[in-house]
Amino acid sequence: MSASDQEAGEQRVRDAVRRHARTRAFAEAEDFISAVMSDPEVQAARERVEAAEAEFGMELQTRLQPFQDRYDQAVAAGDADGLAGLCGGKHGHWGRICVLPDGHETSMEEPHWGRTSEGRPIAWVGSAPDDW
Repeated sequence: MSASDQEAGEQRVRDAVRRHARTRAFAEAEDFISAVMSDPEVQAARERVEAAEAEFGMELQTRLQPFQDRYDQAVAAGDADGLAGLCGGKHGHWGRICVLPDGHETSMEEPHWGRTSEGRPIAWVGSAPDDW
């Protein structure tokens, strides 16, 4: 076996060890997150946050509904330009898309606002990626 073959074999072993360590770390993190999220106090806090977001969404509906209407029209018409200027704020895990214009947090001083996947108005602070 040549020195380069031996180095290549050692590199494959190092790469396999790194992959295994990474996979194990992700699995342990996922287990920890699942344990925390299933805690009754965390579940109760989540329910309170969701109730507050729903209530706030209803309070803002009269003023912000025209933005939802414009969003719905742009989606129905396939109007990419109409969708391009929208806020990038999402709660992807819950199917929420903010229908307000980009920069609304500073220019309008409004939280993110849209509808839940069930169609109910919702308002939230912060954003999350689609795959969160």
